[in-house]
Amino acid sequence: MKCFIAGKNEAGQRFDKYLSKLLREAPKSFIYKMLRKKNITLNGKRAVGSEMLSEGDEIRLFLSDETFLKFSGTIENAARRNTGALSERDRGERAAEFAKRIIYEDDDLLFWNKPLGVLSQPDGSEQDSIVEMLQNYLLESGKLSEKDLSTFHPAPVNRLDRNTSGIVLCGISLRGLQFLSEAVHDRTVQKKYVCVIYGRIKDGRYDAYLKKAETGNKVEVSDNPIPGGKPITTVFRTVGGHGRYTVVEAELVTGRTHQIRAHLSHLGCSIVGDPKYGKSEVNREVKQKYGIQYQMLHAAEVMFCVTEGTFEYLAGKTFRVEMPPDFAGFLYPT
Repeated sequence: MKCFIAGKNEAGQRFDKYLSKLLREAPKSFIYKMLRKKNITLNGKRAVGSEMLSEGDEIRLFLSDETFLKFSGTIENAARRNTGALSERDRGERAAEFAKRIIYEDDDLLFWNKPLGVLSQPDGSEQDSIVEMLQNYLLESGKLSEKDLSTFHPAPVNRLDRNTSGIVLCGISLRGLQFLSEAVHDRTVQKKYVCVIYGRIKDGRYDAYLKKAETGNKVEVSDNPIPGGKPITTVFRTVGGHGRYTVVEAELVTGRTHQIRAHLSHLGCSIVGDPKYGKSEVNREVKQKYGIQYQMLHAAEVMFCVTEGTFEYLAGKTFRVEMPPDFAGFLYPT
């Protein structure tokens, strides 16, 4: 028999969803069968799965050790950890390095300044993403335990491309994740980026339509409605530049995939170093002249607009990080 106590990160979610995380390898039919047979109980009583968990609820699983290990993925996960396990010292050093780039942290939220070259989410490669780095930091700092991670996964809410730097918003509790997800979805968090473009753009608000291209993991932008397209709005403001290069602040009114990169390319002034939407001849020039080998796009600022309830303390607050040093060479007045 296994016994678990629901914590703050489990409170407020459906019981069957909790069990799907705890027994991640088990088919749903198995979970519901165990509930019907009272092999899984909630506070000592039979449950159907639709119950909403509260902090302190007791979950009991009357399963053999072999069955639990099989369906929880414990055997597989233990083997994976042992294959490329980090030493305690390495984990501590990585957590310390992660901590240096924290912009803000409380019991529910963590905002991190992502450097170039770091993945936001795992992509199947062996390279660590923010997800693994965040979890390692929380484990090393004692904010989460291995047991917590069996049913809750802290994660970034806004995903930046590997070669985009800047602010990443992470939920480190269930209510933190839910709050950030709703804020991004409802557009009550304002996001501003800084980028270096080739050419000039008039300050103002630009509306267009964006749709995912059929090939190449790219998007297409049109001034007119297109089948499958969604409306986009971006506000651009020049903040510096010299020669043929301009430093622009871009405010996302809508938040679509590759919106800033594709929108600027559509307007004829693509981001310097952008391999997907940029000009190859410009990218070669900045690489040779300035050593730039990445797209010059930086998530510089987030501002929380209207917030209520638990997170009302964020209302009107702005978090900003400085642009990377390479941007400085393009900041002379136009």
